[in-house]
Amino acid sequence: MTEQIHPLERFFQQAVRNSYEGRLGLHDPGLTDYVAHLLCEFSEAENLYKMRDETGHPVEELAEMISASDPVNGPAPSFDAERALRKYIGDFALFVGGMYPEATASDRRLRHHCPSLEELIQAGKESYFIVSQFNLFEYKDEAPLFARLSDQFEHCILGLTLVREELDGRKLLQPPPLRN
Repeated sequence: MTEQIHPLERFFQQAVRNSYEGRLGLHDPGLTDYVAHLLCEFSEAENLYKMRDETGHPVEELAEMISASDPVNGPAPSFDAERALRKYIGDFALFVGGMYPEATASDRRLRHHCPSLEELIQAGKESYFIVSQFNLFEYKDEAPLFARLSDQFEHCILGLTLVREELDGRKLLQPPPLRN
């Protein structure tokens, strides 16, 4: 049985490769494929806030996401759950920081709901690092990728910013026209 490919997968692979390899000189096919797949996943709105609280509502605040991932002092039921939640937090931070930097708060007064770019970077790097430490058994093969994502996090955000610029140039990220 063949795995279904997302309709945007090839498009995003090319856009990410153009930015990461062509403009940044970041030649890492595993990392490029991962980021292209991430763009596909978050192109579906329900995946951006897929973490839910105990009442089933989406968790939108970064601090709440981090707290929810703690298996010792928080509600994460296991270390496997921590890994999954930390992977999501890294993905979320990378996506928002690179594709929607305007969603970050640069002013302290606006930070109640919006983390700063620095906070996203710190959370993303830390989360991918934690995921990389799950380096045994079924996670052994993926661990080095998450270590590279943690090490190269700032470059990955910059690369996604370049992807966004390319998509903006193609008029693919423009909001729909307002109707009166």
